[in-house]
Amino acid sequence: MATATTMRPLVSLALPDQGAARLASQLFLALAGTLLLTLSAKTKVVLGPVDISLQTLAVLLIASAFGMRLAVATLILYLAEGAFGLPVFQGTPEKGLGIAYMLGSTGGYLAGFVVMAAIAGWAADRGWDRHPFKLFGAMLVAEIVMMAMGFAWLAVLIGPEKSWQFGVVPFIAGDLIKVALAASLVPAVWALLPKRS
Repeated sequence: MATATTMRPLVSLALPDQGAARLASQLFLALAGTLLLTLSAKTKVVLGPVDISLQTLAVLLIASAFGMRLAVATLILYLAEGAFGLPVFQGTPEKGLGIAYMLGSTGGYLAGFVVMAAIAGWAADRGWDRHPFKLFGAMLVAEIVMMAMGFAWLAVLIGPEKSWQFGVVPFIAGDLIKVALAASLVPAVWALLPKRS
C-alpha cells in the first residue's frame, strides 16, 4: 500500500479519493492546465533570432504534476479549445484560428505536446518526479519526440533542410534550459513536502 502511495503524481495529494468530488477536481485542474498552457503560449522570451514561448515548460510541469492520464486529458482539452477557434495558441488569432491554424507550421509540435505529456506523465506515475536526474532523462526523451514530430510535419510543408534550420536549431538551447528547469522544480517541490509513512 505504501508503494502505491509513493508512485502517485504530485497533484494526487490534493485530490479527493473518489466520487464526484474527485471528478470535479480533475475537471477543474484540466481547465486550469489549459489556461496555464494558453498563458505560456502567449508569453514570449527573446533568445537569439526567435521568440520562444514558455509552452514546453508548462507542458512538462503539468505532466509531472498531474501524471499521464490527467496530463494527456488536459492537452487534448487544450487542442480541442484551439480546434473550436479559441485563441489559445501562440500565433492566434493573428495567424488564424481553429483547424486551419493547427494544420499549419506548428501542427506537428502541437500534436507532439500530447506525446510529451504522456512520456513525462508516465515518468511521474512511476515516481521519477522525485529524482531530478531520472526526471531530466524522461523529459529529454519527451522533448526529443515532440521536436521530431514538429520537424517531420514542418518538413512536409517546407522541406527537411528549412525545417531543421528554422524549426529545430533555434529552439535547442532554450528547450534544454526549460527541460532542466522543469526537472529541477518538481523534485524540489516534493523535497519540501512532509514525508509520508
